[in-house]
Formats: sequence, structure tokens, C-alpha cells
Amino acid sequence: MSEAVSYKDLGLVNTREMFRQAFAGGYAVPAYNFNNMEQLQAILLGCAESRSPVILQVSAGARRYADPTLLRYMAMGGVKMVRALGSSIPIALHLDHGDSFELARSCIDSGFSSVMIDKSALPFDENVATTRQVVQYAHARDVTVESELGVLGGIEDEVAHEASHYTRPEEVQQFVERTGVDSLAISIGTSHGAYKFKVGPGEEPPPLRFDILEEVERRIPGFPIVLHGASSVMPEHVATINACGGKMEGAVGVPEDQLRRAARSAVCKINIDSDSRLAVTAAIRKAFAEDPRSFDPRVYLGQAREALKRLIVYKNEKVLGSAGRV
Repeated sequence: MSEAVSYKDLGLVNTREMFRQAFAGGYAVPAYNFNNMEQLQAILLGCAESRSPVILQVSAGARRYADPTLLRYMAMGGVKMVRALGSSIPIALHLDHGDSFELARSCIDSGFSSVMIDKSALPFDENVATTRQVVQYAHARDVTVESELGVLGGIEDEVAHEASHYTRPEEVQQFVERTGVDSLAISIGTSHGAYKFKVGPGEEPPPLRFDILEEVERRIPGFPIVLHGASSVMPEHVATINACGGKMEGAVGVPEDQLRRAARSAVCKINIDSDSRLAVTAAIRKAFAEDPRSFDPRVYLGQAREALKRLIVYKNEKVLGSAGRV
């Protein structure tokens, strides 16, 4: 993309004020990933209906899939769509798990209002160095930056780690001071993907490490914390997928009561992707099972869009506490 554009020209905002209000109000801003028009519509319409701020998340893979130029205009069009409905919800466009300075810079120049640089798998000093480089470029353009300490297990797009490593609370203050980041993703037991935990019949998923979260809060009071890999892997969607020809036995996510507890703490942003994918997939599989003759994408994608919108409203109202905040 040859010509740089400011996110402000697209009607977007960065996350700074979002997080300030979330921290003060005891809720978490939803960060929903999208890859196509139907997902984008569902997220924005669901957040407008529930009067929730929203962070639109794009992974490197999603950016390639949608095309960076088209993505810019999709985001701008989404903002205009919401404003035409009379909604004033704040909307940020965020790079999820950016793996290089070059990618973060490209996203900033193409209109992203927030970026994540994830070098959490590298040694501490290397993580600091790259994060600081991104922060310097971003802050000069009033773009906010998220980084990560600790490693989440699981697979999501290009992000894949066989094992997770909990965040070390003793490192967070030095990391924040040396990098200047605006928010910090930590590892307290969540993971990417739809198979977050291995549990037997009747067993509950292991609880999140709130002791680590509380120690992080103590060391960097008032600082916005982010939870990745926080989908609940809603059983009704998994059941529908399996009943309509899918194979997702053993899929399990983070219990909603733990996410509600996290949202009342310093956790100002909670990422949700797998639940969105499951809602869309369940709706499409159900549509095909009920009408095998269907071949109009507007029909089954429209049903998927409506299912995802319902999920968005539910999450905002019942899990994150972000509904009614605008």
C-alpha cells in the first residue's frame, strides 16, 4: 500500500479512552476477530444494538485473506454503516498477534488504530527491543500498542504453541517501563482455539490463575490487562456442528463465570474468536442440513450473520459487561 492513511480519517479511535472507561467501570471491551463482510456486519450491528464499544481484530492471516486495501474500506464502510443507524459506539481496528515491526508499521500506515506486537516466545530483552520499536513508531501517530508476556498454548491462524508458559509477575513492571506499551496481554491459563483444555467426562476445566492476575495488578496498578484465547466454546454451537455432520468432540473453552470475574478486574480487553467461528459454522451446517438444495450464499451466510450477531449481544450483556456503556 503506497499511501499512508490515518485511522482518524476512517472514523476509528485508538484504545486509550476505551480502556480508561473500562477500568473505571469494571468491564472488559470486547475484541472480536473478523475475516469477511458478514462477520464485520454482525460484530458492528451486535455492538450497536447492545451499545458496547468494540475492537475489530484482524490477524495477519485475515489481512491477507481480505486484502489490505479492501480491509481499509471495509472498516471505513462499517463505521459509516453504524453511524447511519444513529449509533455512536467507539470502534477501534486492531492488529492481532503481529509478529514483526514491518507488519505493525504496514497496518498503522493502512489505518489501524491499534496494533499488537507479539514476541512473547523470544527472550525477555528481545521482546522488549521489538516492542519498543513498534511503540515508538505507533505513538508518533497516536496509535496504541499491545504486547504480551507469557505464552498461550493452542492454535489460532499462524499463532501455534504446544505448551503455555504463565506470565511472570516480577517481569511486568520492567517490561511496561522499558517498552511504553499501552496494554499487556498475560498468560493465566487461557489458550487459543476450540480445544483449550483436556477434560474427562463430568470434569470441569481448570480454573484460571487469578493469583497471577492479582499479583500483576499489584505490580502495575491501573494498567490495562488483556486476555487472549478467552472463548467459552459454547456447547450449543458445538452440539449443532456435531449433529449436522461435524466432528468437534472434546471441544471445551473458558467458563463464563471466570470471564465475568476477569472483566471486573484490571482486564480491560477480552479477545473472542473461536466462539464467533463456531457460531458461524453451526449456522451454516444447520442451514445445509435443513435444506440440502440451498446454494444461495445470501441465505446461509445471512443466517450465519444473524447467529453471530446474537452471540455478540449475549457476550456483551452477559459475559463482558460492556453493554449499555455508550
